[in-house]
Amino acid sequence: MINKTILDNGIRVITERMPHAHSVSIGIWVANGSRHELPDLNGVAHFIEHLMFKGTERRSALDIAREIDSVGGVLNAFTSREYVCYYAKVLDRFLPRAVDLLADIFLNSCFDEEEIEKERKVILQEIGMLEDNPDDYIHDLFHRNFWRGHPLGMSILGSEESVNTLSRSAILDYKKTMYRAEDIIITAAGNVTHQALLELLDGVFTGIVEGSGRSNGHLPIYRKQVELIDRELEQVHICLGSRGPAQNHPQRFSAYILNTILGGSMSSRLFQEVREKLGLVYSIYSYMASHSDAGSMVIYAGTSRERCLDVLEIILRELRRLKDEPVSQVELDSAREQLKGNLLLSLESSDNRMSKLAKNEIYFGCYQPINEIMSGFDRVTLESLLALSRELFDDTSLTLEMMGKLVDVKLTTDDITL
Repeated sequence: MINKTILDNGIRVITERMPHAHSVSIGIWVANGSRHELPDLNGVAHFIEHLMFKGTERRSALDIAREIDSVGGVLNAFTSREYVCYYAKVLDRFLPRAVDLLADIFLNSCFDEEEIEKERKVILQEIGMLEDNPDDYIHDLFHRNFWRGHPLGMSILGSEESVNTLSRSAILDYKKTMYRAEDIIITAAGNVTHQALLELLDGVFTGIVEGSGRSNGHLPIYRKQVELIDRELEQVHICLGSRGPAQNHPQRFSAYILNTILGGSMSSRLFQEVREKLGLVYSIYSYMASHSDAGSMVIYAGTSRERCLDVLEIILRELRRLKDEPVSQVELDSAREQLKGNLLLSLESSDNRMSKLAKNEIYFGCYQPINEIMSGFDRVTLESLLALSRELFDDTSLTLEMMGKLVDVKLTTDDITL
C-alpha cells in the first residue's frame, strides 16, 4: 500500500509497506541536479553530495561510517542531472537510527573548510578516473555534445576548472537556494508503516524553507553533429545517438521495447549481429537517457580501429531497418515479457521500491501502479513501434561521438544518414 503525506512546509513523505521484508530503505531526494546549475557552478550539486558525509555538529565523518557499519547497513548518495538522493538501507529495527543519521547529515553538515579542500581533491581524482576510462568517458562526451548549449550537456561531476573555483560560500549559497521544501521528497519502502515514519520525522525538517529552487529553463535545440577525438587507445569507442522520449512521453512504453529490441539485451539485434555473428566487438548496447522534458537514445560500441567504420555502418543500417520495416511479432512479444519480468524482479528489493516511489513523484507527481505499467507494455503494437522509430531516428538530431586512433578517419555529418 502506498501512502503520501505533505508536511506543513511542502516536503512530501511517501511510503510503501512490504510486510514480509526484513529491511527498510529510506531516501531523502532533492529534485534538482546538474541541469539546474549555472555554468560557473558546474559540479556544485555533486560536490555538496560528497560534503554531506564529512561531518556534522554531532558526528565526525568516521562516526558516520562506523554508525552505519555497526548495524550492517548501507549509507550512500548519488547525483544525476535532475535529482540528488541520500539514502540508507537497514534492518527494520534500525530505522530510527537510519532516520536520525540521514537527517543529521542532511540538516547539520558542517562544510568545514579543511574538509572542502580534501574533498575537492577527491572529486578531481574522480574526474581524472572518468577521463582515464574511455568506455565511460565517451558517454559524458556524447551528452556534452548532444546537449551542447543546454544545461543537460553539463557534466554531473563538473570540470577541473569549475570544481577548483567553487568556494565555501558558493557551495552554501547553492544549498540554501536549491534545498527547498517543495523540491524535497522523503521515500521509504520495506517493513515500515507510514505512521511510524511520520512519527520519526515529526518536527525534524520544520526548518527547511518553503518553496522551490529549480527551473528547467528552455527546451534543448537538436542538431546533427559529428565529433572525432584522436587519442592513443587500443580500441575506437563509438557513441551514436538521436532524440529519445521524455520520462512522461505518451509512447514511453514503445520506446522501452524499441530499445530492448535494438540493443538492450543479449538477444537484441545489435548484440546478435555485431558481436555474435561477426565478432567485431566485445561490448555493444543501447540505452535511453530520459529527463523531465527531453531525452536521448544512445548506442555504444567498442571495436578495433580497422573495423570502426564497418561497425558504424551496421549500427546505421539497423536504425534504418527499424524506420523502414516493422519488427516481428516474436521480437515484440519477447521484448515485452523481458521488460515486464525485469520490472517485477527489481521490485523484490526495498531499495528499488524506494527509488520507484521518488522517481514517480518527480516525473509524474503520483505513484504509477504496477498494473498500469504492465498495461502500458501490453498496449504496444507493431505499428506504434514503427511510428516511434520514424519519429525518433531522425537525421536532424543524429549525433556521433568517436574516440580512439582516428587521425586518418574522415567523417562529416553527410556520412551518417538515416
